[in-house]
Amino acid sequence: MLSSAPLPTIPLPVDAILFDLLTALLDSWSLWNAAAGSEVDGRRWRMRYLALTYAAGAYRPYEDVLQDSAREAGLPAIAAQTLVDTWDGMQPWPEVPALWTALPGTLRLGVVTNCSTALAGRAVRRLGHRMDVVIAAEQAGAYKPDARPYQRALEQLALPPSRVLFVAGSPADIPGASGVGMPVIWHNRLGLERSPGTQAPVAEIGSLARLPQCIVPAAPR
Repeated sequence: MLSSAPLPTIPLPVDAILFDLLTALLDSWSLWNAAAGSEVDGRRWRMRYLALTYAAGAYRPYEDVLQDSAREAGLPAIAAQTLVDTWDGMQPWPEVPALWTALPGTLRLGVVTNCSTALAGRAVRRLGHRMDVVIAAEQAGAYKPDARPYQRALEQLALPPSRVLFVAGSPADIPGASGVGMPVIWHNRLGLERSPGTQAPVAEIGSLARLPQCIVPAAPR
């Protein structure tokens, strides 16, 4: 549902930042392309996978979603297994290592991701930085943009949503995170399109190097 409330202004006063993992922080798209055999096939598969997770609501095994989306994209069954087997080769976007030192040290950091708990743990290790909160769809019992993964992360942070920034990787995260009360900045690295009529982010950035300019530590409550 599109909110009529005015968007917060930059810089945002926050106590914590939650990130989408597989697009906002990590270049999982190149891994999909390699498993599919080409960028064209990989993108077709990834878009079908996104559609299935967005529509799934309640969690079903992540590997099943990978297999179903690969089949519907016309790819051989081995593609999904290849993706899982090469998961540890996922790379963060080039500016991510510097981001951890550029952000205020008082901020708590976490990720909310649409995958299994095991694969989330493997992907987080690629970040080179400890996360205070890691919520996978499997733990939450639902795939984003269902409210449950975002709410589970907020519960672990024990912070009001207005003081937690969500950094989206895909357009569906914008209404999903906004719907539970978090301000959203969209790291639209891939030039994806937002669905017409959906909630706008507070800001859209093409690189995480811009993120530190968008936030300030919140004043003590």
